[in-house]
Amino acid sequence: MKRGWLGILVAGVLLVATGAAVADPAKELRIGYQKYGTLTLLKARGTLDRQLAAEGVSVSWIEFPGGPQLLEALNVGSVDFGTTGEAPPVFAQAAGAPLLYVGYEPPSPLAEAILVPKDSPIHTVAELKGRTVALNKGSNVHYLLVRALEAAGLRYQDIQPVYLPPADGRAAFERGAVDAWAIWDPYLAAAQQATGGRILTDGSGLVSNHQFFLATRSYVRDNPTLIRETLEALRAVDEWAKASPRDVAEKLSPLINIPAETVEVAVRRSNYGLRSLDPTTVTEQQKIADTFQAIGLIPRKIVIQDVVWTPHP
Repeated sequence: MKRGWLGILVAGVLLVATGAAVADPAKELRIGYQKYGTLTLLKARGTLDRQLAAEGVSVSWIEFPGGPQLLEALNVGSVDFGTTGEAPPVFAQAAGAPLLYVGYEPPSPLAEAILVPKDSPIHTVAELKGRTVALNKGSNVHYLLVRALEAAGLRYQDIQPVYLPPADGRAAFERGAVDAWAIWDPYLAAAQQATGGRILTDGSGLVSNHQFFLATRSYVRDNPTLIRETLEALRAVDEWAKASPRDVAEKLSPLINIPAETVEVAVRRSNYGLRSLDPTTVTEQQKIADTFQAIGLIPRKIVIQDVVWTPHP
């Protein structure tokens, strides 16, 4: 009799343990977004919110000034899903963030650049030697700056980086506190329009400038259907953006407080068409990681393929 009760007790413990290991479907999706891009459009249209609300899932939107800040939030568990440029996930993975790449946008090399004031005596990247360059540390333009310097025969150590988020970078650029500013759209287009700043170089021939969509490993593991639904909603926004750049600009303009004409310049410099990561893109991202390790910007070698989501059919 005692043996029978012991068996029931053990079975009950195993049942509880097994049940605890099975995660309940999420009732919330916390999305980190930046001031500009397809996630901003998705938020404005409200399609994902309505779709997931019908499934009993709420969507929370949290804005960040740049990719590094967004991925720090992802690292500490404050967001589940977000988008950044090429460099932030590299820094985040090197720091041990539990992220997965779940999708990416086609290259947009024209959508980021190194800007100098219109009356600057600097006319080539080589002339940045010994100069101050503002940039958001760990952002997509961090790699653009490294590659542009390499192409000009300079090392990263040959310039004086000044790490500032976009708003502070713009202020420093306008008051002449820095010699150049590495920045992305729509801040790039807005600064060009407002200050007459000259593009020293953009990403053409230097970088792809992909936008990546990322999520926490645990959220993807426990909620693959929600991730798929979110990606499908983004694909629909991308199709609209490709077909209607003027409409996109008019939709974004009041949200980011930049004139529609300026936003349209930025929209037309971007490429749209969400897709799953392919070997070529993984290889390009690995090159960024290896470059950052080689010049001491990240402390160890990382393997990009280790954090790429392979969805099951």
